[in-house]
Amino acid sequence: MYVVAIAWVYVALMVAITQPTVFRGVVTFVAAGIFPLALLLYLLGGPQRRRNRLRARESGSGEPDQ
Repeated sequence: MYVVAIAWVYVALMVAITQPTVFRGVVTFVAAGIFPLALLLYLLGGPQRRRNRLRARESGSGEPDQ
């Protein structure tokens, strides 16, 4: 999964470099590269976070509820 994420950032960076201004390049990189990638990694990481939380709760070393 991380190989795909690295490739996505690389392609987004290459597209951002071709933009005519630095501002448009930064906006393109953030809007087409960073935000979608962060959302995808967050959504795909949900099941692992749930397993980690359950494992911590079972072992008794869980965080106190707030």
